[in-house]
Amino acid sequence: MVSSVVAAAVAFVFALFVTPLAVRALVRLRAGQPIRDINPAAHQAKRGTPTMGGLVFTVGTVLAYVVGHVVMNFLPKSQIVPPGPTMTGFVLLGLMVFCGGIGFVDDFLKVTKKNTAGLSGRWKLALQLLVGLAFGVVALRFPSTAGWTVSGTRLSFVREISWLNVGRIGAVVVFIAIVLAATNAVNLTDGLDGLATGTSIIVLIAYWLISFWQYQHWCADPAVRSAYCYVTRDPLETALLASGAAGALLGFLWWNTSPARIIMGDTGSMALGGLIAGQAIATRTVLLLPVIAALFVIITMSRIIQYTSYKTTGRRVFRLSPLHHHFEMVGWSEVTIVTRFWIIAGAGILAGLGLFYGDFLSHLP
Repeated sequence: MVSSVVAAAVAFVFALFVTPLAVRALVRLRAGQPIRDINPAAHQAKRGTPTMGGLVFTVGTVLAYVVGHVVMNFLPKSQIVPPGPTMTGFVLLGLMVFCGGIGFVDDFLKVTKKNTAGLSGRWKLALQLLVGLAFGVVALRFPSTAGWTVSGTRLSFVREISWLNVGRIGAVVVFIAIVLAATNAVNLTDGLDGLATGTSIIVLIAYWLISFWQYQHWCADPAVRSAYCYVTRDPLETALLASGAAGALLGFLWWNTSPARIIMGDTGSMALGGLIAGQAIATRTVLLLPVIAALFVIITMSRIIQYTSYKTTGRRVFRLSPLHHHFEMVGWSEVTIVTRFWIIAGAGILAGLGLFYGDFLSHLP
């Protein structure tokens, strides 16, 4: 796991020092964030803050991935780990870059039109479906030497559930659904300085720990004598990308925390959603994702509840949705909301990791 630690360090340093350069460049390009008039009054001070900051940590993650593989070339070679990039890396990075690309188009339209409309909902959904479909098909093809693909035809919790076989078409549908849910959930959470960034960091750290554990108990390793091992294609790849992205986000958070000098924008939130979706699929923890990403789920549900209540009864459950804006309207400070929501996110991650490790313990002889 030396490569993932080095990758995280490189990504952190890159984001820490490149982000202020990106701020100056985006200011010169007048790429300021438009603010809706219905947002809390405190948000009006953020009008014009440079957006599209997600470009920084997306590039940082790609750089970390490359550096991680360079480091691997200087480490003792393993017979069970193929040299060079793998299909898992291609799928996860592809999801991050292409979902981030959809967000970039949205941000670009907002900046050039000087309003919050951006890309229409239909086009955004269509492009997300296209990306999910393309990578969902790829993830079921190109097996490793052991015969394993990036995703499988069975639904998974802490590992694949043998009796929940949805078939190849069903697997692609599930893949698309996870991509849509994750990208939009992170996008909804990105409403306060540092909220989505900090939450994504701890979610990705959780996936780094899961990947590390899976590698230590990997069914592909003949040295593993435990009756309980994990069938995943490339746990070192998922670990490398999780740590690299977390490191890049940590460097970005230095400038994104309140008061933010740069905003990740849809470029960043959708890129993170794509990567997190890919992590859940590649580590075979799809049904565990709602626990690990509990805060994202809570915020998304607040938006769904608000919309459903207003459309059916004409009444609003929250003063403003998503949930973090409700607490702003109640009178909580932005820093208080972000800190407390990070605590909620941390509780979800601890619960998810507890379920993951508890399942392992329950199967020991």
